[in-house]
Amino acid sequence: MMSAKRVCVIGAGPSGLGCLQAFATAEAKGDTIPTVVCFEKQERWGGLWNYTWRTGLDQNGEPVHGSMYRYLWSNGPKECLEMADYSFDEHYKQPIPSFPPRAVLEDYILGRAKKSNLGRFIKYSTAVRNVTFDGEAELFTVEYEDLTTHTRTSETFDNVIVAAGHFSVPNVPDFPGFAQFPGRILHVHDFRDAVEFKGKRVLIVGASYSAEDIGLQLHKYGAAAVTMSYRTQAMGFDWPDTMEELPLLVKVEGNTASFADGTTREVDAIILCTGYQHSFPFMEDSLRLRTLNRLCPDSLWKGVVWNNNEKLLYLGMQDQWYTFTMFDAQGWLARDIVMGKCAVPDKAAREADWAAWRAREEKAETAYQQIEFQTEYVRDVAAMSDYPKFDLDACCQMFKDWKGHKKISILGYRDYTFTSPVTGTVSPSHHTPWLQALDDSLECYMQSGKGN
Repeated sequence: MMSAKRVCVIGAGPSGLGCLQAFATAEAKGDTIPTVVCFEKQERWGGLWNYTWRTGLDQNGEPVHGSMYRYLWSNGPKECLEMADYSFDEHYKQPIPSFPPRAVLEDYILGRAKKSNLGRFIKYSTAVRNVTFDGEAELFTVEYEDLTTHTRTSETFDNVIVAAGHFSVPNVPDFPGFAQFPGRILHVHDFRDAVEFKGKRVLIVGASYSAEDIGLQLHKYGAAAVTMSYRTQAMGFDWPDTMEELPLLVKVEGNTASFADGTTREVDAIILCTGYQHSFPFMEDSLRLRTLNRLCPDSLWKGVVWNNNEKLLYLGMQDQWYTFTMFDAQGWLARDIVMGKCAVPDKAAREADWAAWRAREEKAETAYQQIEFQTEYVRDVAAMSDYPKFDLDACCQMFKDWKGHKKISILGYRDYTFTSPVTGTVSPSHHTPWLQALDDSLECYMQSGKGN
């Protein structure tokens, strides 16, 4: 009987909540769903969208999961992450601009979770310690710890869905001279507030989205100079005068940073925007995903099903243009696989399908091609379930337009507006240009769009 089936979901961030929403939606339609238990290490839901001042270890002695920092605003159009079953219009009851700050997006994510009472599935402050699989019984054993009582418990499950994210375990390189550097060195995982670096000369190692956004944050909040060091290719935007890109850092001597082209700069602090590791130490070795951060991750059929064991599923493991809608589509697919509504092909067919997608990914060299690739991936996965329809072609074009806006003005791209692919609502302009918008509170932000 379906009611006897037990499903473990690990993580209550956007991916995990999307999966829980899928089960709740099926239940609301009259389906009998499995017993679903979601384990969340943090004391509240939201995943990376939870802001904490803490770095290093949390109050329970666990590694801090979150990488969120103050004054973060969305770096992509909100319309491209709008959940098809819960629009921004439904949540806010008014049109809002296209690039919200963190508090606004967190409020939106949690709005759907509260509406569907997803908290009934979740055990908070509970860390999964070990997951094993018994091939004979075809059951997983999940050992978890209540971080408030420090008691450990083991339970068995028919399926495990890993939705723990892959932006919490930093990749931290070393460079000659770091040990003697007289200033502060930190990974962006521990970055919390750009105001700390006001008046300072900051070196950023990295050339991807976190480097771009941290650099802009530092400029906005008064850093004296920002130097960004790239390994293979510069981002190439029209930076303001206090920002520049140089080739890879070679060494540091005192406060002097030397780069591959022979250039030197004096720096007061170094921020490593050098990415994250897919790290799942709680999974036994035969179940553990190991992959680079790419659009078609290793070993996952449809980017979701573990090729070596179709009862194990991973969500949100891709490099990401799409986010919430992609996580939702994956969560709906995972639900239907678990509930027997979607047949999983045999291993040979799964591997052949994965290989075909990997070949397509490797041909996607430009940003536009990568956007198109992930658009088709989301379309493919969404079509396998009853996830509500939304205008994916419009999303694809918005991503391309957004890339163009950044080339026009890296400081002003957040001032553009877009149209919802769910409702057709045109976003209003924010009342203050992003560069001058120093108040990132929900209350201040919501003054935009009132009366429109």
